Amino acid sequence: MNTLDKIPVLSNAVVKKVHAKGTSLRRRLLDMGITQGCQVTKVRQAPLGDPIELNVRGYSLIIRNEDAMLIEVEC
Repeated sequence: MNTLDKIPVLSNAVVKKVHAKGTSLRRRLLDMGITQGCQVTKVRQAPLGDPIELNVRGYSLIIRNEDAMLIEVEC
């Protein structure tokens, strides 16, 4: 399974599934626009790996690495 935290910087991916358990985290990710079939670009990653900046639906989004591990993508 390829997750959002494992793709290289400046690469595009399509979200296949959000594996977040618990309604609050899953709802927060969906409200931010990370939905199935959405295209995501990993723009930057902090020097120590956390957080990462994404381009989702034309805007910049910064999420924690542990949240990115829950988002399955297809490159």
